[in-house]
Amino acid sequence: MKKCISVILTLAILAGMCAVAVSAKTQDADLRIAVASDLHYNLPREELAAPEIGTVNSDLYWYANRRADMEDESGFIIDAFLKQCAENDYDYVLISGDLADHGKRIPQEHTDVAAKFAKFEAETGKQVFVINGNHDFSSYEGETNMEDFKKIYADFGYDQALYIDPDSCSYTANLGDKYRLIALDSCDYSKSTEDGMTLEKLNFVKREAANAKKDGRYPIVMMHHNLLDHMPMQRIISRNFIVRFHYTTAELFANWGIRVVLTGHEHCSDTAVYTSKLGNKIYDFATTALTMYPLAFRELSFTDEQITYTDVTVQKIDTDALQAAVKGYSEEQIARMNEDLNAYAKGFLKAGVEYRLWLSMTMEKMGIQESDFFYDAANTFFGRLNELLTMPLYGENSVQELAREYNIDIPDSDYKTAWDIATEFVAMHYAGEEHYGPDSTEMTVFMRVVNLILHEDLSHFSDEILLKGANKILANTGLTPISSSLNKLGCRMFGSVSAGEFFLLVLVAPFLYEFAVDTDGVNDNRGTIEGSGVSGSAKNVTARIGSVFADIWTYIQNFFFILSRVLRISY
Repeated sequence: MKKCISVILTLAILAGMCAVAVSAKTQDADLRIAVASDLHYNLPREELAAPEIGTVNSDLYWYANRRADMEDESGFIIDAFLKQCAENDYDYVLISGDLADHGKRIPQEHTDVAAKFAKFEAETGKQVFVINGNHDFSSYEGETNMEDFKKIYADFGYDQALYIDPDSCSYTANLGDKYRLIALDSCDYSKSTEDGMTLEKLNFVKREAANAKKDGRYPIVMMHHNLLDHMPMQRIISRNFIVRFHYTTAELFANWGIRVVLTGHEHCSDTAVYTSKLGNKIYDFATTALTMYPLAFRELSFTDEQITYTDVTVQKIDTDALQAAVKGYSEEQIARMNEDLNAYAKGFLKAGVEYRLWLSMTMEKMGIQESDFFYDAANTFFGRLNELLTMPLYGENSVQELAREYNIDIPDSDYKTAWDIATEFVAMHYAGEEHYGPDSTEMTVFMRVVNLILHEDLSHFSDEILLKGANKILANTGLTPISSSLNKLGCRMFGSVSAGEFFLLVLVAPFLYEFAVDTDGVNDNRGTIEGSGVSGSAKNVTARIGSVFADIWTYIQNFFFILSRVLRISY
């Protein structure tokens, strides 16, 4: 025991020494920057109001919106962010797009944000650099255009630029003595969210990276769209949030000497790495939306040898000023904000996500007409799905009670509904550091609820389509429909899944695991990576080959492990 304690104490002392060393290196950094993204500033309303379509299922967050942005609080969150930047020794503040929420049609939002930046620069002497996002301007007549954007934000990159691209908002500027910012306009001005990467824009990056190297500087790219995947199969599921041909682009960027890319758009805090075929590593630091949970921005410190990064949360806002500007806040809402702003933001996010998903499951939103032959089936399916999601997870007439009828065991937890746990995973994705492993209570509950939904919805789907005629005959004779009873009986006799359901679970389980557990080996919010002065190409090539086989083996292990957890049968 004494030996064990001695070892622990020794490790603790070594850890403390390492912390001091890291702190010392941070203080001696060649460059320290704060990076925020997706400010989505909104002009505050005079008074809170519920959404126009439907209702938000929350007494506290009744005014939440489908995008889950804290719209009315956004300006005060931005003020708090700039105040925290003023109180820290950052050399520069960088913003990777979507400065205004309705910037295309409400230029006042841009001028308000620019005024906040100007005040910050005047008071601190620290330079702000921006690049545009998909919300900021468009090519449509009568809306904010590219020249308007450059003019409004002239003091925040363009007047300090070494070069400004005449055909886009891209520019370059020096950051301190060793680094050069390549601010890359990745947007398509005629599209809502899709990227606008072109050969000309790639050539711009190649030329400016070469110029930086020639001047003895390390390039840092900042753009709105993601360079690498920050969620499972992002190119397929969320394709408009990542640049086209992203692996090819990452290959080129890495081999042009770019180590760090700062992005936003996906509204998640996630760090991803790619190793080129020549062994050059490139890191994509996606920064979450500042005015959404977790109300966070990044802090990065650079030396030749290492780059240290961490996440920083906006701690509090001026709620007195908020109440003076916007009427309708309850005493409880203000008290919750003052007590724990981040927890309030999380509740707001979960209410907004639930509201958005609920809206998307209506027949009207999905474009399904009553005259469509599958209307009844779809209406039954999604109606029952919504019932299961809103049903109490535990207690009388609960999801847990219903699951037992299908021989599915849902373990106890603190979650109230299936919506509650589903939105927890979404919140975790935005915050980064997905940490719920396959054996966690959260993953087990969620996957078994998915299992129940498959059973229950397929039962009702069968009622509607396959056994509709038989059920009508039975109803006329005073008997109840048979499909649910047959399904439950089959579960008790033969196990909890049919061949079709097993196939669906095989497809969905690994995806859900990857969404809930970060397996890329890079810490999302806090860590240290190689500095731009470190090469290690040959070693990286070898590591890359080994990591491919390791990923395959991990996927196989997780696949079978999840199935064993999800499909476990209790008799």
